[in-house]
Amino acid sequence: MHRRGDARTLAPAAQAHIRRLAIQAVRAGLKQTVTATTYGVSLRAVNKWVAIDKVDGLRALKVKRRGRRPGQGGRLGDAQAQRIRSLIVGKMPDQLKLPFYLWTRAAVASLIAREYGLAVSLVSVGRYLRAWGLSPQKPVRRAYERNDAAIARWLKWEYPALARQAKRAHAVIYWGDEMGLRSGHVTGTSYAPVGRTPVVQATGQRFGCNMISAITNKGALAFMVFQGNFKAPVFVTFLQRLLKQVAGTIYLIVDGHPVHKSGAATRFADKHKSRLQLIRMPGYCPELNPDELLNQDVKTNGLGKSRPTNRTELMAIVRRHLPRRTSWRRSPLATGLPQRVYLSLQPAPHPDGNVPNPAWTRQPVSTHNLQPVVHCGISR
Repeated sequence: MHRRGDARTLAPAAQAHIRRLAIQAVRAGLKQTVTATTYGVSLRAVNKWVAIDKVDGLRALKVKRRGRRPGQGGRLGDAQAQRIRSLIVGKMPDQLKLPFYLWTRAAVASLIAREYGLAVSLVSVGRYLRAWGLSPQKPVRRAYERNDAAIARWLKWEYPALARQAKRAHAVIYWGDEMGLRSGHVTGTSYAPVGRTPVVQATGQRFGCNMISAITNKGALAFMVFQGNFKAPVFVTFLQRLLKQVAGTIYLIVDGHPVHKSGAATRFADKHKSRLQLIRMPGYCPELNPDELLNQDVKTNGLGKSRPTNRTELMAIVRRHLPRRTSWRRSPLATGLPQRVYLSLQPAPHPDGNVPNPAWTRQPVSTHNLQPVVHCGISR
């Protein structure tokens, strides 16, 4: 009978089925040579299966897990593997004086060679990483100048105290930020034939505009779109319009931009201290500011899905897009949760339970009684 091929290429379950059929055929009186030819296996394999069946029966021929157990074996000992893993999790390659910026398989192989003098292939390094529970991920950039202690203090003590103070004073907390928009910004994906990158026709001219915005924990939005550099007079103009169109006291939380600390901004805040307070966040922690979510939304869903041909069109696109952010049902940030807005800020616990994590969790807040949008358009 014609040989059916190499059974070693079959799946483990199929191999176990062939073993079972072959043993049953031999038990029924078929010769082992004929059985080997019939089922496309070697005579040596049939002889081995028959010997195992005589001792332990068919149960001994069932599918078994092959290879080493996860995390065991290999050229690295258990203590060595644990130390390499702790180095990878605790530090980046450049901190260990390796010629790499991110952890790659080549970087891990270089670390193993330096620490223990062992040459490990990239395939083996990949197996080690999977066994250690590590996967390739896009890293989050953090500034070296960050003060983690100040950020933890802000999360645990300063912001909660500020929130209580604002509640007693019947004030509204706004989070402010500014950003630049450029005509060359590209985002999103488009379907196209495999292997053929889609081409989007757009102007080759370079132009842009700037935007300053402020958003509350409940989603009330104030913004101003302008051209030119972001300087103290522009910031003061935004504050004037904000005070004019928002009733009550305002606590405006901003970052450490030099304009926020300028003499003009400080004098204006002192002059209107009965209604306005400027609060500065710790430096280099944009992930604490929910207004960064609005900036990303404008770039992705506003500018990224349009092709302005001049600065006037660019500014008009931004002005049309921003008022939609106050309509929660139409906001892409609300996908799947039409009755909730996720902009309320609460300190997130650190995994070890000791130090607050320098990031905000998103807690749901009812969107009833949302304040109307403050549309502060300005052209310069």
